[in-house]
Amino acid sequence: MSAHNIRGKSAIVGMAIAGIGEAHGFSAMELLGQVAVAAVADAGLKMQDIDGVFAATSSHAFPTMSVVEYLGLRPRYFDGTNVGGSSFELHLLQATLALEAGLCDAALVCYGSNQRTAGGRLVSMSEPQWHETAYNPRHPITAYALATARHMHEYGTTREQLADVALAARGWANLNPEAFARGPLSKDDILSSRMISDPLSKADCCLVTDGAAACVLTRADRAKDLHAKPVYFLGGGAANYHRSIVAMPDLTTTAAVDSGPRALEMAGVALKDLDLAMLYDAFTINTIQITAEDLYLNAGDWYTFGDDGSTYQGTFAVGNLGPSATKLIYVRQIIPDAETLASLSSGFSVHVPPVVKYKKRQENGAGI
Repeated sequence: MSAHNIRGKSAIVGMAIAGIGEAHGFSAMELLGQVAVAAVADAGLKMQDIDGVFAATSSHAFPTMSVVEYLGLRPRYFDGTNVGGSSFELHLLQATLALEAGLCDAALVCYGSNQRTAGGRLVSMSEPQWHETAYNPRHPITAYALATARHMHEYGTTREQLADVALAARGWANLNPEAFARGPLSKDDILSSRMISDPLSKADCCLVTDGAAACVLTRADRAKDLHAKPVYFLGGGAANYHRSIVAMPDLTTTAAVDSGPRALEMAGVALKDLDLAMLYDAFTINTIQITAEDLYLNAGDWYTFGDDGSTYQGTFAVGNLGPSATKLIYVRQIIPDAETLASLSSGFSVHVPPVVKYKKRQENGAGI
């Protein structure tokens, strides 16, 4: 099976999000269970119809085993691949392959976290890296700070330009009633916020929030009978270079430079065909790097069109649920308008941007 043969062969037919921000009194699995039930119902299916499960969490060593036990499922196919925040984009590709191969008929992709109410701090849940432990890093913040410092050295990026990213994100968050961090915020507020890991201040860092998200996929020929507005999966791409930040070949370049083109090639689209590009902006440096890498700009030129905030038009700030929930928020809010979009999420080791095509609700989509 070639990569082009799976283009448009699957579709998202149900989705749900829950517990955004703070979900007091709920465990990560309880939040995951809520959205799994809701997503299956949204697809017009019953839980016993789910025979494919794809999951990754930061609190379960064997996520698919925990999920199927909690939900009472007996799937024919399951996958718990964990590549950090990009896991769930990769799960879309894996679910599509499993569906097309006949290994399952209805796939559930799910995630849940109570990181804020359980601990309230942004910390890495993974095993220590022996060559970093001696320096007492505060991951993932230390890794992003190191990349930011190198970007500043190499391209002259400034803290003021980082602040523009945070300022634009807050501006759009203030338009979204579901956003966790809302309210007035000035550039001076951002620049004077507490330094966490030089050069990243508190305002540059990823939010810590609770939340859960799930989606259900079926083969495309079945999708049209299950949901009025299925979201067709066109393609995905992956790249995996390293585990530790110290092994990153170039601190200013992520694996997105390879995964982005792969996703577009599989989807059979070019950048000019995209109505919308969604960038996962956990830290302010993410937006700068991914914009350059996935939109094929020179690495130091992102700010030539970003200083006025136009880069961020159409983004939907909510909270840090990771790309798992972020892609579903895109799906829910963009369906009426965008015909073709790319969802781009990057980690320091893997970057997996799926390209999905929406069934148009009207004759012409109004892209941003």
